[in-house]
Amino acid sequence: MMKKTLAFIFAAAVLAACSEDKGIQFFPSDKFETTVDGKQVGIYTLEAGDIAMQVTNFGARVVALWTPDRNGKYEDIVLGYNNINDYVDNKGERFLGAVVGPYANRIAGGHIEIDGKSWSLPKNNNGQTLHGGLKGLDMVVWDVVSHNDSTLVLSYVHPDGQDGYPGNIDIRMTYALNSGNEFTVSYAATTDAPTFVNISHHSFFNLKGEGNGTILDNVMTINAGHTTPVDKYLIPSGEIADVTGTPFDFREPHTIGERIGEENEQLANGGGYDHNWVLDRKTSNEVEFAASVYEPASGRLLEVFTDQPALQFYSGNFFNGKSSGKYGKPLRYRESLALETQKYPDSPHHRNFPSTLLLPGDTYTHTCVYRFGVK
Repeated sequence: MMKKTLAFIFAAAVLAACSEDKGIQFFPSDKFETTVDGKQVGIYTLEAGDIAMQVTNFGARVVALWTPDRNGKYEDIVLGYNNINDYVDNKGERFLGAVVGPYANRIAGGHIEIDGKSWSLPKNNNGQTLHGGLKGLDMVVWDVVSHNDSTLVLSYVHPDGQDGYPGNIDIRMTYALNSGNEFTVSYAATTDAPTFVNISHHSFFNLKGEGNGTILDNVMTINAGHTTPVDKYLIPSGEIADVTGTPFDFREPHTIGERIGEENEQLANGGGYDHNWVLDRKTSNEVEFAASVYEPASGRLLEVFTDQPALQFYSGNFFNGKSSGKYGKPLRYRESLALETQKYPDSPHHRNFPSTLLLPGDTYTHTCVYRFGVK
């Protein structure tokens, strides 16, 4: 035990020295150490290549993520809070940096049906179920399976009946950084009863740094020729719509703000971009390119790869500046974006959408890679 403790202290000291060389100040553990529902909460530091990250096991949340600009200057490019209480108390924006599920995105009417039997879910968003419900994977304490310099493995058993979902859902997820400046999120889940599973990661990115201005001048590319149009409650109609000639065509690069103000029913329904893109995939289950975002002032580039069929792009339309992030700067309207790899929203109600039904004996898997660079 003494050898393991000394090794951990030595590794932490090395990480701290590396971070100081980069101008990074990690958030201290005493701001995150507490108990929630009788389980221990803490903060965990990862570092590899040119990036560093801190994660709390409350909601498996990415608290901070530092990357360099083209001149080597580091900024923390995800939104978050600098203490655990603001997360637990749901200070402003609930889903900052969290894993969301067991069903990411929306389920219409808070209702699911399997084999003729119905279950009611919490209607926590305009009469719909959003990101799992009232508790969700973001508001629970995950067990820490293992942690080293660059990898954190977490697990959680979502109990039968929590937020109305059937089955005990046993979930294991890994956050890993590598020397290629990639942040990989991987999930695996099993169940003891038929249930619906669609898990995703919900960091809000600002490639200028948290609180440092608009994302509307960011250049976006999305490898998708179709979207799933939504109504005013952001529930899909079931249509798979061609993006050609619309503000949703990002197959060629466009700034996010270039067409976001156009008169368009879908933009009006989402308050901007808050939609599911159907990715143009070459394979059924390999990790492939999905999207990229380039911030021209800093030169930061974020590329997204996944084995999932779809991507939700959200342009920060509902932030209002009333809450502040880690550095005391307001979290303002359209000053961050989310890129959530996923299956389609509300798939349980649309037979033409990819199935999200997980059966006993099967395993749900999902990989998302965020690759960081500069140009």
